[in-house]
Amino acid sequence: MQDTLSEEIAATAARLVVEDGLEYGPAKAKAARALARRGGGARAPMPSSEQVEDAVREYLALFCAETQPAELAALREVAAQWMARLAEFRPHLGGAAWRGTATRLSAVHLDLYCDDAKAAEIALLNLGVRYEVGTRDAGGTPVDVLTVSSPSRALGMPVPVHLLVRDHDALRGALKPDAR
Repeated sequence: MQDTLSEEIAATAARLVVEDGLEYGPAKAKAARALARRGGGARAPMPSSEQVEDAVREYLALFCAETQPAELAALREVAAQWMARLAEFRPHLGGAAWRGTATRLSAVHLDLYCDDAKAAEIALLNLGVRYEVGTRDAGGTPVDVLTVSSPSRALGMPVPVHLLVRDHDALRGALKPDAR
């Protein structure tokens, strides 16, 4: 029974990820709340991110097989443009565009490795790019996130690009294998 509830949360979270563009964490929480409201058991174990990713891949194969590959290519094109523009910060692609599960509603995530945390902001200012500043928890460590909006001709809409500004020394551990 618990496995079934966890799978239902994962499937609902996958739909929210694909259709609403949510990240895995918020999608899992929203799916669990929805299940609890329907009387599905407030004690259901939360699925792992790997379970949600599997459910996202299943959802994409069933409902988005014709459109998602082109959308993924468009997002990776935006990522490549930003990686070229910010090459001095040794950018690494992450998130759904890296995993191959991105859709038109997904943001592009790039890790930047800087000697000085403000160097990326200065580079964006020099490029005349408007950005928003935020922070994100990355394994217990706060990371500055610079968010820019980048037009995508292929998608016909702007794409949010999240630039996670990391310390240059973190580059040594950047290519850690995930659970897969």
